[in-house]
Amino acid sequence: MKKILSLSIFLLSVLTISAQEYSPNLPWRDFSDRTDHHVVVAAGTPDLYNGHPTTVLMDDSRTMICTWSKNHGGPADFLGFSYDGGLTWNNVNAPAEWKGMVNCPSIYKLTDKEGKQRLFVFAQLESNATYREMGYSCSEDGGRTWSKIVRLGKPCIMAFTSIIRLKNGDYLGMYHRGNSDQDRAPLKLWQSVSHDGGLTWDESRLVGEVPDKSPCEPCLLRSPNGNVILCLARENQRKGCSLMMFSNDEGQTWTLMRETPWGLTGDRHMARYLPDGRIISVFRDMAPNSPTKGHFVAWVGRYDDIGGDLSGQYKVKLLHNFAGTDCGYPGLELLPDGTIVATTYVKYNPGKEKHSVVSVRFKIDELDALFKK
Repeated sequence: MKKILSLSIFLLSVLTISAQEYSPNLPWRDFSDRTDHHVVVAAGTPDLYNGHPTTVLMDDSRTMICTWSKNHGGPADFLGFSYDGGLTWNNVNAPAEWKGMVNCPSIYKLTDKEGKQRLFVFAQLESNATYREMGYSCSEDGGRTWSKIVRLGKPCIMAFTSIIRLKNGDYLGMYHRGNSDQDRAPLKLWQSVSHDGGLTWDESRLVGEVPDKSPCEPCLLRSPNGNVILCLARENQRKGCSLMMFSNDEGQTWTLMRETPWGLTGDRHMARYLPDGRIISVFRDMAPNSPTKGHFVAWVGRYDDIGGDLSGQYKVKLLHNFAGTDCGYPGLELLPDGTIVATTYVKYNPGKEKHSVVSVRFKIDELDALFKK
């Protein structure tokens, strides 16, 4: 029997949560001591905690923009610009228009059906203790100026953690929220569609839930042939592995959620394809019994590994975290020369300094070479 008989049969086979052994089942190496591969985007101090960055690479393939928050889930206070592919950074305070945006600002580059490109930063908006909604600020000039906040009327804990373009030019955004308008467990996945390049969004609908588990922080990625959308999600109650589901109709319907392979278990996945067709995903490792648990890691494998419940090729520890499990929430960019730039927040050093925003720069050949020794 082939590893996957066919895509259609496979999709029908993922309608139940699978049971797995929660033990290490793929090789790993430590790359975290390669400090010459690190770029400190924003250094923490005894008084400053830098948290939850995301990045976007502009069309010139050199300009990179990073947004992050002050303190854990705090205000969206910082905006960084790099004009050399992330080697050096010019950081500024967030524009005044962002006042009231909190909890993991996420930056996206979206293009409408007429070809107009805009930058969007989505975030939770400060409101009151019982109602928190999503909103955004957008820029039409590459991040130099920003709009006033647009409220979307969507209850949320965090704003969209993944947005993917559909075949008809629409955008599908996915996020999580609780069982009501508050943060109460169990968490569930919700999605909304924009038909105008991100300016307005349809009413959200529930698309992912699991009894006695809390899927959150979804990451969307297409299959190699483009016909299936994969969703990876954190499991916030720490019951087993992470979760995943699939759609073969552009997000109109989804399979029931089931567990990912052990090695992909973690928080706030960011994934993209490498030039050779493999997938790299970076995240906070939370796999049960993992030797790299709590640190910032990269998983490398193929799409069929994920759908076929196979372990993948390998896992690499990219950064050591000196703060338990408080790291991750990355940006992930691929430069034209093959350089991968994975950016996260992490307690970079022991001592009194709080979290920094740090990039790890490498080529996939460097990680592959670790496993040839």
